[in-house]
Amino acid sequence: MKQLTILSGKGGTGKTSITASFAALAKNAVVADCDVDAPDLHMLLHPEVIKTQEFIGSKLAVIDKEQCIKCGLCREKCNFGAITSDLEVSAIACEGCGVCKVACPVGAVDLVPRVSGKAFISKTKYGFMSHALLNPGESNSGKLVTLVRQNAKIMVAKEKCDLVIIDGPPGIGCPVIASITGVDAALVVTEPTMSGIHDLKRVLKLLDHFNVVPLVCVNMYDINSGNTNKILSFCKEEGTDVAGIIPFSPEFTQAMVNGKTIVEYSPGSCVAEEIQNMWNRLYQLLL
Repeated sequence: MKQLTILSGKGGTGKTSITASFAALAKNAVVADCDVDAPDLHMLLHPEVIKTQEFIGSKLAVIDKEQCIKCGLCREKCNFGAITSDLEVSAIACEGCGVCKVACPVGAVDLVPRVSGKAFISKTKYGFMSHALLNPGESNSGKLVTLVRQNAKIMVAKEKCDLVIIDGPPGIGCPVIASITGVDAALVVTEPTMSGIHDLKRVLKLLDHFNVVPLVCVNMYDINSGNTNKILSFCKEEGTDVAGIIPFSPEFTQAMVNGKTIVEYSPGSCVAEEIQNMWNRLYQLLL
């Protein structure tokens, strides 16, 4: 089994649209949406959920009213303002840190597990998909990403697939690290803007730190040829392969609006052909 993660230094570069296109082109792959804070791959792949799991990612403080002596120490020590004047715990504000439990002189406070999100295994017309949704304001997105990847591996073994295509979250934070750990290669989708160049360099440094083979895709390369040349020159200097350059096309957005991948919506377009060529290069590299 091989694993490919598609990343971007920022949102809106076309990462998910390209991932969905790869899912449509792949013949024996499981897809994993690891952007658990704001997943959107389902908008293009239209998965049918076949299994749902509760994700226990954090804890919630609970005050036993019968034991409580109303000393107020728990409220005084809480740095998050999660305990009201009536000594009620706000589920939204509570971080589950446990300071209130330590501070309570009579042991009236306990920490209980709480559901922080849900993970799903689904079926799409292109194959199986593992994805999840973290509840608003919850932490431990990296752990939920790990669960998504574990579920994808289970489906790979069950269905005897040979590839996992991972739609990673944007940026370089904890969920991104959880999305690239142990993968065979990562495709970084960037755009020819100054922020795109800056974020590309940060992601490439992250991939180098974790010894992941990096590849680059420049989306909308023709909107600024000067910045595109800067990206290509930088990649050449760093010895990073450029897997593809995709021209700007309104059809790319039109396909997304219609809930389809570009390779399905407009298979003969120059964008679809370039994505097909890029997929062929990546597939040969991986397998």
